[in-house]
Amino acid sequence: MGLIVQKYGGSSVADAAGLKRVANRIVAAKRDGNQVVVVVSAMGDTTDELIDLAEQITPIPQGRELDMLLTAGERISMALLAMAINNLGHEALSFTGSQAGVITTSAHGRARIIDVTPGRIKEALDGGAIAIVAGFQGISQDTKDVTTLGRGGSDTTAVALAAALDADVCEIYTDVDGVFSADPRVVPSARKLKTVTYDEMLELAASGAKVLHLRCVEYARRYNLPIHVRSSFTTNEGTWVVKDHPEGGSMEQAIISGIAHDKSEAKITIVGVPDRTGVAARIFQAIADADINIDMIVQNVSAAATGLTDISFTLPKAEGAAATAILQKLQGEVGFASIQYDDQIGKLSLVGAGMRSHPGVTATFFGALSDAGVNIEMISTSEIRISIICRETDVERGAKAAHTAFELDADQSEAVVYGGTGR
Repeated sequence: MGLIVQKYGGSSVADAAGLKRVANRIVAAKRDGNQVVVVVSAMGDTTDELIDLAEQITPIPQGRELDMLLTAGERISMALLAMAINNLGHEALSFTGSQAGVITTSAHGRARIIDVTPGRIKEALDGGAIAIVAGFQGISQDTKDVTTLGRGGSDTTAVALAAALDADVCEIYTDVDGVFSADPRVVPSARKLKTVTYDEMLELAASGAKVLHLRCVEYARRYNLPIHVRSSFTTNEGTWVVKDHPEGGSMEQAIISGIAHDKSEAKITIVGVPDRTGVAARIFQAIADADINIDMIVQNVSAAATGLTDISFTLPKAEGAAATAILQKLQGEVGFASIQYDDQIGKLSLVGAGMRSHPGVTATFFGALSDAGVNIEMISTSEIRISIICRETDVERGAKAAHTAFELDADQSEAVVYGGTGR
């Protein structure tokens, strides 16, 4: 008997018909002799609707109360799904995140999982029941308040539970057939990947691919837990996220596994920064103290005549106003000339373990972008990733051009989006 943890996104349980379809799939896994734990997201766009409702009440909802509100979405879907399974003649018990033993930090809206103590889940499984757990939520270790894990938190809940239960696999069900070589909504010729390594998936997730949440992949890599990304709308095999590509598959392994894009970032340029020791540290420490994540950083060579330089960095658009305000307060202390803010940018990234041993990847990438008329503004690299910043309006054209340049296009259009947003 195996132990499977399944996670279903909002598009999979968007309505009563979806809940019934998911219930049948869960029961089928149970009939195959498996113990089954299920993590569910809120139905459809429920979370967005609850946020909108809160903002109609107050422009700045209190974090604690907003978490209390948002966790209601998952509680609704978990209870309805348990009812649907019970209606099929199988026992199902639903649990909130706190009941499932998901213990978190106290940061409302962006809590991190500290530990999982799934005693009640194990009791349910030992009793022959299917356990249904509300994703995206937990309970603070310090305050004992309900917390939420941020966008994509249900993925992280599922993998954390699977690790704590020593599950055989964590199945992430979404509205596409797996992980594709590019976003199928942008590149219809994208092909499904059979396997992708944890490192490649981390780079893809960090670069804007929405199929898996970054923290979920980090958790899976830490515990060497296989993730199977597949569609809840078909029975097709999906994509396996594992430590290494299977032996014997290296001949078929492409240089580039995938291309990711992200339009949610902005760029800040600090003009005329004194080029002396400690200035950059002071600037970025102030940003870090505000808990603002920075992605790409470029510093120009200091002008010999003036001893001044420019520093550019990218960050989430949502943090742009806060970061700009912090820098304005620092201007007198640091002595830079001005701040430039640009939220009309996009990021395009190539990811693939194969590029380690293949020269010419950068040249091919930049050549494809040049032919497509895409101007490169910033460049960042890692061992298995090359990222560039360009105009937001050029991102999709650049993605298609690079996808074709690296021969990633499928022989026929196979990327099907069954509904929702891919989460």
